[in-house]
Amino acid sequence: MATVAELITYPVKGCAGTSVSSTELTPAGLAHDRAFMVVGIDGVYRSQRRDPRLALVRPTVSADGRTLTLAPATAAGPPGEAHAGARGEAYGEVRVAVTTTAPRRDVDLFGTAYQGIDQGDEAAAWLSDFLGVPSRLVRVPPEHDRKTDGVTPGTSAYADSSAVHLLTRASCALLGTRLAEHGADPLPLDRFRPNIVVDSTPGEDGAENTAEDWAAEPHAEDRVRRAAMGSAELGYTKLAVRCAVTLVDQEAGARGGPEPLRTLATYRRAPSGGVVFGAKFSVTRPGTLSVGDEVAVAEWGDAEV
Repeated sequence: MATVAELITYPVKGCAGTSVSSTELTPAGLAHDRAFMVVGIDGVYRSQRRDPRLALVRPTVSADGRTLTLAPATAAGPPGEAHAGARGEAYGEVRVAVTTTAPRRDVDLFGTAYQGIDQGDEAAAWLSDFLGVPSRLVRVPPEHDRKTDGVTPGTSAYADSSAVHLLTRASCALLGTRLAEHGADPLPLDRFRPNIVVDSTPGEDGAENTAEDWAAEPHAEDRVRRAAMGSAELGYTKLAVRCAVTLVDQEAGARGGPEPLRTLATYRRAPSGGVVFGAKFSVTRPGTLSVGDEVAVAEWGDAEV
């Protein structure tokens, strides 16, 4: 059957993700997902497209949501040691007391104006030094009322679009095969920064490839229109159009070669343009998700690719 294999939340947009075994699924996605965003002094969002070192910032949020910790990712050096910033300086971690009452400021996400709550000078100084460019950290305000588009409208915090990005391991396995055919090395799943990873697992009787085992088919997520998992439900919005972030080595914090976009372009071109990999969803029923939950599809649609 199809089950949740991984749950990954990205508290700060563009920064490293955190795998969790269980989480609340809110109307805006996994708990704390993209609730914070790094912006320039002008309020424009920072992305790995232009600032790939964001991948080396590992944020964690306390259980009560009141403290955000920023630390260099483990790959930047041994745990517990200071790590190097953009100019070689040594950096430890910084703990930020999250505020929702500070003055709002204008921020820009893909040319759309939103509001953000500035999280103070200490976080800004740490990020500016580590990234090598003047930066501020903002949090999405409680009154944030973003409307996301797609087949099933919804909301999200500072995600690119819809609240949830879902991807199957079967799709990744097929990509690995295609990469090998082009003489390229396999790429880790973190290049695609999904929230929910679904895998095909044997049922209680060991049976495979049943109607419930839809995740065994590569890109079956393209056709999912409504799916329930845990106590939550998702509604399909659109396919995930891939961008230059997939070219960034998430462990090195630097752009690599032309893969996976070069290979994806040979078999995953969307009729409307761009290459697609994985699917986006809105949250139609909030609830609790856990690794191991069955992903039951209630409605199917036609594939767009």
